[in-house]
Amino acid sequence: MSVLPARAGVGFKAEHANDIFGNAPSVGWFEIHPENYMVAGGPRLAMLEELCGQYPVSMHGVGLSLGGGEPLNARHLDDLKRLVDRFDPAMVSEHIAWSSHEGLYMADLLPTPMTKTSLDQLVEAIETVQDHIGRPILIENPTSYMALPQNSIPELDFITEAARRSGCGLLIDVNNVYISAHNLGFDAKAFIDAVPADLVGEIHLAGHERDANPDDDVLIDTHSRPVSDPVWALFARLIDRIGPHPTLIEWDNDVPEWPVLKAEAMLADQYLGVDRGIRFEAAS
Repeated sequence: MSVLPARAGVGFKAEHANDIFGNAPSVGWFEIHPENYMVAGGPRLAMLEELCGQYPVSMHGVGLSLGGGEPLNARHLDDLKRLVDRFDPAMVSEHIAWSSHEGLYMADLLPTPMTKTSLDQLVEAIETVQDHIGRPILIENPTSYMALPQNSIPELDFITEAARRSGCGLLIDVNNVYISAHNLGFDAKAFIDAVPADLVGEIHLAGHERDANPDDDVLIDTHSRPVSDPVWALFARLIDRIGPHPTLIEWDNDVPEWPVLKAEAMLADQYLGVDRGIRFEAAS
């Protein structure tokens, strides 16, 4: 099994394949969503085979519905296991969210209530996945747009306890922290400062937008823009404390040409100290 380097990676997009495969390596690694490759054969799997032959690859799931409180979809688990067994990714991760209910798939990452019952159910779901695929995973902190009235456990306590009890690690999405802090009114710097360093396996960065309704002071996790300056500052603050970690640039909507995406990854590499021997100082 390969290992994700403490460098910037990007999400693999088929439209960038010629740029990626036709040139010397220019980013540290790539992420794919396994749901896009749960097929019997064809060009998708051939492309993934080529990608895995040239780069470390992380599989970041979007459809397991870990936080749904229902038994996980057995077919989805089997499909994930087949991909993991075949391609042996450097990392496997999932969202803390729910996306299905009583057999209906919502195609969205809906918020999980942060209660003791939900925590117990999440731990059980994580353990089910890890037992099925035979390796630990990472879980990603969510994006929040409003506080659920039933929440009784602070988010960082919730995800940390889930990781400690299940034996998984944390994927810290810095953009999610910034958005949630803005929308819910908590201190993003305090959250970043309290993230347990020993649990972090990967970091995500992305762009966001303000809601179109001018009456709503709400940020939306669109993955459609460059990383904002405040998110870069939080990222610098985090790696200044815990050290360089594999860091993904997420850009899934309004996807730019490859040079634009590559430039974002190169900027992240500068923060990580790649090829320069230094890191940017964290913002105060």
